[in-house]
Amino acid sequence: MDELTAAGIYEPELRASYAECKRLNSLHGKTYYLATLLLPAAKRPFVHALYGFARYADEIVDDLDSKLSQQEKANELERWGNGILEDLRTGSSSDHVGAALVDTVQRFKIPIPYFEAFLKSMTMDLTITEYQTFEDLMVYIYGSAVVIGLQMVPILGPLSEAAYEPAEKLGAAFQLANFIRDVGEDLERGRIYLPIVELEQFGVTKAMLAQRVLTPEIKAVLQFQIARVRELQAAASVGIQFLEPASRACIEAASELYCGIVDEVEKINFEIFTKRATTSTWRRITVALPAYFRARAAR
Repeated sequence: MDELTAAGIYEPELRASYAECKRLNSLHGKTYYLATLLLPAAKRPFVHALYGFARYADEIVDDLDSKLSQQEKANELERWGNGILEDLRTGSSSDHVGAALVDTVQRFKIPIPYFEAFLKSMTMDLTITEYQTFEDLMVYIYGSAVVIGLQMVPILGPLSEAAYEPAEKLGAAFQLANFIRDVGEDLERGRIYLPIVELEQFGVTKAMLAQRVLTPEIKAVLQFQIARVRELQAAASVGIQFLEPASRACIEAASELYCGIVDEVEKINFEIFTKRATTSTWRRITVALPAYFRARAAR
């Protein structure tokens, strides 16, 4: 039985929307997609729907090949985002990813403010280029990543309300790991996601970052940020027990692989300006294979 049928999704246009969300996930979110395969087939389409929504919004903001100005991107994000939010309120959508999202939100009663917060953070990417403090940055991270963890919990199957706070921490850890890996790429987009105050604590200036040369000071900042990712990951790990057993292997694998980005940064000796830290195929196999057998056993 295919995933959509297993999930009780039969209407042709709705199946097409879910298929598009799955395509976006498999194309752009290889680590997330791999982890999603560890879920029961009946849960996977709903995770794809969440990813499809997030990815499409992100593409509007960060498509470097786009000929649109920042203002034009902001206008397009507002147009599309407001349309999706209205669809969520009315319970119907003809959008190519919105239809699957609306269906998922209705099935699992996911709060609409999570999606409003996500779109707010995407808008911040078009207007804000740096954050002074970690607290300032967390305003952005809440919408860009924390709410995605919160959206996921109803699909994964919470055994208690205690599942939600760890999901917030894991979402933040994922986003911070991404920031560490992508310092150079974010500079290309005119953004700095490492808090300015923390850079200054280690003697790093914006001019030093702009030179894209690893220095002892920049290495120290990265080590500090990596320690934060691992602290958040450890705090989040206890929350996996509050999810349905069939969902745990997926989140365990996602945590190890995505937070594991910081391990890869260490392996390239923090040379983030000249190399891209990536999770090797071998590591994905060594994480995913045992997780697969745990997921099978849990079912």
